[in-house]
Amino acid sequence: MTRATVGRDVDPLARTALRRVASGVTVLTVCHDGVWHGTTVSAVVPISRDPIVLGVCLRPASAFAALAGKAGCFSVNVLSDAQAPLAARFADPARPMDRAQFAGLPLRIDPATGAPLIDGCLAHLGCRIADQHYIGDHQMIVAHVVGGAHRHAGEPLLSFAGRLCNDRSGSPKRS
Repeated sequence: MTRATVGRDVDPLARTALRRVASGVTVLTVCHDGVWHGTTVSAVVPISRDPIVLGVCLRPASAFAALAGKAGCFSVNVLSDAQAPLAARFADPARPMDRAQFAGLPLRIDPATGAPLIDGCLAHLGCRIADQHYIGDHQMIVAHVVGGAHRHAGEPLLSFAGRLCNDRSGSPKRS
C-alpha cells in the first residue's frame, strides 16, 4: 500500500484509539560541533535486545533529527514522574536554543555520545544511528544502544491520551 492509500483507509476512530497507547516520556539530547539540543519524545521503542536497538520517531523537520543525523549519535534521558516540567520545557517551541535550553539543570556528558545527560532521570542510553526512514508523517531513527545506566529508582513519566501522567496518582497532568 502507498502512504496515501493507507491514510485514507483508516477508520477515524482508530486515531482516537491510538491515543490510548501509553508510552514513556524521554528527552533526547545531542551535541554536534559544540551545539547542544534537546527535545521531548514519547515515541521511543525497543526494537531488538541482541543487539540492543531502539527506534525513535520525530517530525521530519525537527532540529533534533537534523543535528543527530550530522552527529551520528544521541542520548536518551528516560524521565521519572517527577520530571513533567522537563518534558514541558523541552517540548516548548519557544525555548532557548543551544546550551541555554539546559540552563540551571544538573548535567553530565555522556561518554558514548558527547551529549548532555540530565541528572535525576530513571535511565540514560547512548545511541549510534544505524538507519533512518520516513514513515507516514514521521522520521524514524534506528539506533544501536552503545551505553547506558540507570541511576534512580522511581516511576516513569507516561504520555497517555495526549497528556502526561504517572502511575502514582492515576490522574493526567497537563504539559
